[in-house]
Amino acid sequence: MVAPIPASLRDQQHPMIRSLADRIEATWQQHLELSPYRLPEDLGYIEGRLEGERLTIENHCYQTPQFRKLHLELARVGNNLDILHCVMFPRPEYALPMFGCDLVGGRGQISAAIVDLSPVGSALPEGYTAALEALPAQSFAEERDLPGWGTIFSPYCRFIRPASPAEETAFVDRIVAYLALHCRQATVTPATPAQLEHILAGQRHYCQQQQKNDKTRRVLEKAFGDAWAERYMTTVLFDLPTV
Repeated sequence: MVAPIPASLRDQQHPMIRSLADRIEATWQQHLELSPYRLPEDLGYIEGRLEGERLTIENHCYQTPQFRKLHLELARVGNNLDILHCVMFPRPEYALPMFGCDLVGGRGQISAAIVDLSPVGSALPEGYTAALEALPAQSFAEERDLPGWGTIFSPYCRFIRPASPAEETAFVDRIVAYLALHCRQATVTPATPAQLEHILAGQRHYCQQQQKNDKTRRVLEKAFGDAWAERYMTTVLFDLPTV
């Protein structure tokens, strides 16, 4: 059993982020056999300045027999910006999609909330599509458009701006439903080493598309410089799998 994630930064963040961080941790603990994943020592906890405001980043990473890295990032800029970012990177021996979710908020309002199970091939595995289709229909007041680089996302990707605390709670529930499904499917999915090259190519494409997120890159470049931002994007956020 892995010790619970320290709550130092999340206690200062938007309630939706606090709730989701706690529930991601609890779902991982419930379904998976976690062990620590070591990041470079200088990239676990980071402090800097962005336009005069304090920038704090906490990274929490684990690994399991099915996943080479489970990454939960919490970030805060002054009192103006709160971020939660989570991606689960399957080991390339397993034909599993990429779970990812993000919450971005500021001044007490979550402006962007997204979740997806992104296929590494042409489509999601059959067990996933059947389970996702079976989830209750859920509508939100403001659906947002995906970014231009978001061709990696599945038809089940949800991207919204929550309009109320009730919508925040409902969207956290939907994220956790995707996450729990993914954990359950992962633990019953056998390794498929014959598909290794195909899976690696799909994961590399996912990471390369995510690295095109200019908003994230610009924030990091402003705070830490271009070289540091590139290292962080390719080492912590979306590192390419190697075999």
